[in-house]
Amino acid sequence: MDIHLLERLKDIVRSAGTTVRSAQDAAMGIREKSSHVDLVTLYDPMVQEFLRSRLLTLLPEAGFLGEEDATHDIAGRRQLFIVDPIDGTTNLIHGYQMSAVSLAFYDGQAVVFGAVYNPFTEELFTAQRGRGAYCNGVPIQCTQTREIASCLVAIGTAPYYKEEAARNFERFQTVFLACQDIRRSGSAALDLCYVACGRIDAYFERHLKPWDYAAGQLLIQEAGGCVTGWQGEMLAATEINDVLATNGKIHERFLEVL
Repeated sequence: MDIHLLERLKDIVRSAGTTVRSAQDAAMGIREKSSHVDLVTLYDPMVQEFLRSRLLTLLPEAGFLGEEDATHDIAGRRQLFIVDPIDGTTNLIHGYQMSAVSLAFYDGQAVVFGAVYNPFTEELFTAQRGRGAYCNGVPIQCTQTREIASCLVAIGTAPYYKEEAARNFERFQTVFLACQDIRRSGSAALDLCYVACGRIDAYFERHLKPWDYAAGQLLIQEAGGCVTGWQGEMLAATEINDVLATNGKIHERFLEVL
């Protein structure tokens, strides 16, 4: 990717984030009204269509895989934009400012560019394959922690699969008892970024969609960490996966725990 295209992609993600922030501002103004949730969730497809239009103007030959698509018509497309317009919509509804725009670019073999933007903190996490990972242009890296007892770990509760809650919470208890403490942000994209920049040591969640993890996976890899499935397998960029992300030093131990 040339530098001009990279800067355009970053600008598009930032612009989409401005709309996400506006969604919360609008929702907060009618917080007591029953249409509150409907208003915010209307912004998901709105932001996605903005991203689709701008991205495909840049690269018309590319496919587009987004969370809000009813069908994913990507057959025959070698290049692919993988997009979550608002990761953390429930957070947005409640004014809990942990929501992000996530964009990954897949070249037919691997994700080669990723960007995650939280408009509330104005943090833009970016990575290009082989070129490192950054937050607002400053290089980032995973922690060097080697013992689970010293780890701060983020969990994802897979809220759309509540029938699995009992088993999941057994896992959470096992990890909680073994590590320093656990966190739950409600945004998979941001949890992955926080592993990449060293704020947490590990993160895991079941049933993540490609738009949840595609950009964050590259960020962690470029920051020196490791992302796999729960059996240690490599993740397919366009499939649903159970995801484990760590600093790489503790990965095998977490696989044993899970």
